[in-house]
Amino acid sequence: MLEARIGIIGGSGLYRMKGITEIEKVKVSTPFGEPSDAIILGSVEGVRVAFLPRHGEGHRISPSELPSKANIYALKSLGVERIISVSAVGSLKEEIEPLDIVVPGQLIDATKGRASTFFTDGMVGHVSLAEPFCPVLSQLSFGASTKVGAEVHKGCTYLVVEGPQFSTKAESQLYRSWGADVIGMTALPEAKLAREAEICYATLAIVTDYDCWHPSYESVTTEMILTNLKKGIDTVRRILKLLLPSIPQERACACASALRHAIATDVKYIPKEKKKELGLLIGKYLDRGKDVGEV
Repeated sequence: MLEARIGIIGGSGLYRMKGITEIEKVKVSTPFGEPSDAIILGSVEGVRVAFLPRHGEGHRISPSELPSKANIYALKSLGVERIISVSAVGSLKEEIEPLDIVVPGQLIDATKGRASTFFTDGMVGHVSLAEPFCPVLSQLSFGASTKVGAEVHKGCTYLVVEGPQFSTKAESQLYRSWGADVIGMTALPEAKLAREAEICYATLAIVTDYDCWHPSYESVTTEMILTNLKKGIDTVRRILKLLLPSIPQERACACASALRHAIATDVKYIPKEKKKELGLLIGKYLDRGKDVGEV
């Protein structure tokens, strides 16, 4: 079985970075359907990595239609323990400028109806999301960003909206009043599902615009975003080449055991079909019955 311990979710251009070797394309099926695209396995600075184009090759899947459950499950099935998400965001603060890099620390969920949990259909689980991004992986990401000379902001609050439309001016001003720092469409439900899968999750967000609140940027266009995203991807490639070798083999963060006391349903009441469907995620806890149902 082909494996990689680190996953990167982002644009298809990421796996074309200079120096990547041993490239293989893998199609993965999951109980939740097909992921966004085939997963590209490759080695960067000696580290085996699984790349998943979030929107599919050619950017054909809308943020609202992303098969996030399949994406996270597919990466988990390949042995991924850490995910670095690369995404475009708009800035809601003057000091966070286009082409800056943001390593967020918090999330606000303003999406509508996205499937955001694996625990449905006869099984209940409550993971902690007080710290929705892995603090260890986020700190390493911040450090690598600083070392390559990027203008980087750490610990920001990332507001996730449904999309695919951009904000109205009234919405943009409202989000600023909430204290949000950046706005985007993709960090959720990825972060929630990654935590349920006991995968560390951190984001390298490329600031592409000032949303529509800024008097000098009265509207946001797809052309503006894609142009700045292309420029930002070059910076992210440099960050990743430094970041990936710095990630330790062992995990000491709480992400690695997020389900230990999160499963509320008594084992004997969990449907057999659910046990089979989520065996990859919960199997070790079902075998240890004592860890299940302790909420």
